[in-house]
Amino acid sequence: MLGKIGQIAVNAKDIERATAFYRDTLGMAFLFAAPPMMAFFDAGGTWLMLSLPSAPEFDHASSILYFDVPDIRAAHQALKAKGVDFRSEPHMITRQAGKELWLADFRDSEGNTHALRSWV
Repeated sequence: MLGKIGQIAVNAKDIERATAFYRDTLGMAFLFAAPPMMAFFDAGGTWLMLSLPSAPEFDHASSILYFDVPDIRAAHQALKAKGVDFRSEPHMITRQAGKELWLADFRDSEGNTHALRSWV
């Protein structure tokens, strides 16, 4: 049977630029680099691998990553102040069990779309 996801690959066009964005702008825990093709980060126990596409069939936008944050408004403001390109302001998606799920979509330095996610 499958267990937890151990690693997710996100395509990059420029590893140095992408590394700076994920490490310095998003504040993710940098693990190591394997220049010139890859850089690795710890996303709460799941590794995030930034990599150049190894073949033409892998040269596409990544899946959308949803980053859990405790306070979506504070995270949104902090990242916006660092120049992160948000596609949407924080907004409610659904209500469940007395809580609301909120999202805010943003683009990384490589043009991939990701989102902040928070239960409010």
